Amino acid sequence: MIELKTTGEIERMHVAGRFVAHVLTELAGRAEVGVNLLDLEHHARHLLEERGAESCYWDYSPSFGRGPFRNVICLSVNDAVLHGLPHDYTLRDGDVLSMDLALGINGWVADSALTIIVGTPAEEDVQLVRASQEALEAAIAAAQPGNRLGDISAAIGAAAARHGYPINLEFGGHGLGRTMHEDPHVSNDGRPGRGLLLRPGLTLALEPWFARTTNRVVYDADGWTIRSADGSRTTHSEHTIAITEDGPLVITRRAEELTGAVQIRHQLTHKPD
Repeated sequence: MIELKTTGEIERMHVAGRFVAHVLTELAGRAEVGVNLLDLEHHARHLLEERGAESCYWDYSPSFGRGPFRNVICLSVNDAVLHGLPHDYTLRDGDVLSMDLALGINGWVADSALTIIVGTPAEEDVQLVRASQEALEAAIAAAQPGNRLGDISAAIGAAAARHGYPINLEFGGHGLGRTMHEDPHVSNDGRPGRGLLLRPGLTLALEPWFARTTNRVVYDADGWTIRSADGSRTTHSEHTIAITEDGPLVITRRAEELTGAVQIRHQLTHKPD
C-alpha cells in the first residue's frame, strides 16, 4: 500500500533527513587511509545515540540476509556495493567506499548513500562515481508531479547507458516514511510514461548503483554483503525525496552539495602534490 504524506509528515521526515546528511558528511570526513571500517561504524553509533535516532538496519532481517543485521550503517568497499557488513578492514589508498545510512527520528525515516574515493583517486573510479551521482540527479529531476514512476527509472537507465555501465534490476529504490521500505519499488531502468502516477505526498528513496563491467551480483559468506560478480568496482548514490506541488524536495541533501547539480567530493579530484 502506498501512503501519501502530509506536509507536516514530510517535514518530520526532513528532520531525519538532515541528520542522515550530517552523519554521512562526518563519516566521509573521517574515511581516510588507515581508518578501520569498525571505527566508522562505532562513530556512527555514537552520533545516533547522542541524537536519539534509531538505525533502520539494527535487527533488520529480510529474506535475503543472514541476520539479524547488527550494525547501524552499511559500509561497502571496492567490488562490494550494497549491504556491506562493517568488519575489521583498514582503508587503503584508492579504495572506493560506499556508505548507506537509514534511520528514524520520532517515528519518521530517511535514507541516503554516497560513494567516496579514499586517498588517491583512479580516473576510472572517478568516472564511475560521477555516473551514479549524475543518474541520481537525473532521477530527482524526473520526479515531478504528473510524471510517472517509469520516468524516474528511465532517467537512471539513460545515465548508465551514456557511461556504458550495465544495470542490475534485482535491487533499486523504494518508498519509505514510517518504515525504511514501503511501496512502491523503484527500478533503476524502465520506460518513460509508464507506471505509477507521481502525486504530491509520495516519498521515495532513489538509489542508482552500478558495477563497472557486470550486472550480476554475488553474496559474501556473511549473507549480507553484495558484490559485483566479476570483481569490478562499484558505486552507490541515494537520496530520499518527497514529491511536492512545486516539484521534488530532496530531504537528505548534504550541505556540500550544490542544489540541482552534481558535486564530486574533493578527494575525487584532488591529487596530492
